[in-house]
Amino acid sequence: MGFLDRVQAAMEKNNSLLCVGLDPSPERFPASIQAMEKPIFEFNKAIIDATADLVCSYKPQAAYYHACGAEDQLAMTIDYIRTQYPDIPVILDSKRGDIGSTASQYAIEAFERYQADAVTVNPYMGIDTIEPFSSYADKGTVVLCRTSNPGAAAIQNLSVQQDSGEPAMLYEVIARMCQEQWNQNNNILLVVGATNPTELKRIREITGDMTFLVPGLGAQGGDVEATVKNGLNSEGKGIIVNSSRGIIYASDDDDFAKAARNAAIELRDQVNLYR
Repeated sequence: MGFLDRVQAAMEKNNSLLCVGLDPSPERFPASIQAMEKPIFEFNKAIIDATADLVCSYKPQAAYYHACGAEDQLAMTIDYIRTQYPDIPVILDSKRGDIGSTASQYAIEAFERYQADAVTVNPYMGIDTIEPFSSYADKGTVVLCRTSNPGAAAIQNLSVQQDSGEPAMLYEVIARMCQEQWNQNNNILLVVGATNPTELKRIREITGDMTFLVPGLGAQGGDVEATVKNGLNSEGKGIIVNSSRGIIYASDDDDFAKAARNAAIELRDQVNLYR
């Protein structure tokens, strides 16, 4: 199955639109985990085992692994999900974006080295950046559109003139390009933050039933009801709701995995309440 088919299957199996972000900061681990030989992997493994029946995907953020030279533990984490929970797809959050020849190498890194099922991509350099990823027809390419960070509006909400002469905000242009020009393999998704429900609604209007990766709930304070009501597509799906720190750091003690499970249940159920 292609990436979107796998996500839909996981959503139905677990009755969940929830994605758990695996953004490990070893200094926040309990002492018992910090003392282990592979602390990042062991922390992730415990989180995964505690939440695998509650999610539709996992999203490791590559920077947390690269920064401390833990690429091996990133690979181990993805391999663990693939072997122990093969129905749960993995989104590698690396936000790559470069010229075609370099983007091709990043695509190899994500899809062949790490065996991720999808990867996040920055569209600033246009189709040259997108195509090396989206050409992997069975994988997902998740394009930044209207992100959840506070400074995003300074760029993404710029008014630009379209070919028709009509003005539009830059995020609207990106959404339309993804839907109309770049999605030949029907494997492109959009990153649309939960912190911007008005923009989320507008992007849904532009893109029809495309699937969104929606960060910004939990630690970033996005509103669950507004996110769900503005984000769902005509099938009552179409959003992958991500929470990272709000789940994996629900406790700093040895009960962290149990606390993560409880936090995941709470957010999954909140999302389902408004579906």
